[in-house]
Amino acid sequence: MSAVMNVPMVDLGAQMARIRPELNAAISRVLESAQFIRGEDCTRFEEEFAAYCGVRHACGVANGTDALILALRAHGVGPGDEVVTVANTFIATGEAILLNGARPVFVDVDPETFTLDPARLESALTPRTRVILPVHLYGHPADMGAINEIAARHGVPVLEDAAQAHGAEAGGRRAGGVGHAACFSFYPAKNLGAFGDAGMVTSDDGDFVARVRQLANHGAGTHRYDNRVLGTNSRLDSLQAAVLRVKLRHLDSWNEERRERVRRYTEALRGVPGLVCPRERAGTRSAWHLFTIRAPERDRLQAHLHAKGIATAVHYPRPIHLQPAMAAAGGRPGDLPVSERLSREVLSLPLYPELALEQIERIAEQVRSFRAAEARHR
Repeated sequence: MSAVMNVPMVDLGAQMARIRPELNAAISRVLESAQFIRGEDCTRFEEEFAAYCGVRHACGVANGTDALILALRAHGVGPGDEVVTVANTFIATGEAILLNGARPVFVDVDPETFTLDPARLESALTPRTRVILPVHLYGHPADMGAINEIAARHGVPVLEDAAQAHGAEAGGRRAGGVGHAACFSFYPAKNLGAFGDAGMVTSDDGDFVARVRQLANHGAGTHRYDNRVLGTNSRLDSLQAAVLRVKLRHLDSWNEERRERVRRYTEALRGVPGLVCPRERAGTRSAWHLFTIRAPERDRLQAHLHAKGIATAVHYPRPIHLQPAMAAAGGRPGDLPVSERLSREVLSLPLYPELALEQIERIAEQVRSFRAAEARHR
């Protein structure tokens, strides 16, 4: 058997092949209706996804970044305000804060779950704190019980960045229904992915979601040319909604398939010196968007796997407080030692429902052989 294989990080073609008849029917329905913007599929998907998350309201938007920008604005975030969040995330989290004229205040993360460390949260709050924005990273929910308790004491709303957490659970509730509101991305590679960009804001607060909807539709009121506030154009289109409605019906079973593959990875990599596999916090259920290990000599391991035809990714190679685009936040090296260390050690291995179990064994074999060779050369 050849040691070289071809394993992508994600195989969207394999996913699509499993449900192609359902997708074709949904797309044909939209084409025949000719309702391409704010059509019936948009309304139905909002209702269905809200119900899935266990909340009463949802508003579809153009993408996950817009979901964050609009949700922060609907919370009243603006110049002079602060939003407490993490730097171990995709730049959109901090970008949305700065684009609203506010200042991100970064808190370091827990070294085991990579999510906001509640022990560091309270000292970051000030009279200018308008929102707390935890990130459910790689599918793992943040410690929402502790975060919500601190937020309630200070009267600050919690906005979940759930872009990677479709179907995750914390304290028996699904992501999207654990804070005051939540933001989702349906980027194609997500657990629930569109055929392009799409996003959603969820909440039990109907007035809040109505504000998001107004801001996403040029600030319009109840009538088309009744523009009450300065908004933008960020609407979910009907074709994406129709595709997402189909995929939502399969999300739980796909997440279970991800869970089985994580179990196989964890067993196959158990005992590898220096390697740390991800785990779930007690009382939570990860959506397992990514399987991200911590590895010494990360870059050399990635190069070794690449040479064997195994795709990997680094999520994320630079914490966003050190990104040039975030310079206005005033971040400096050393501010967040856990996040900065993680950026040097994390490596995401292939994970998707269609990933063959024997491929996981072969990937793990390559990881073990690399670590053994490193040990011999010391």
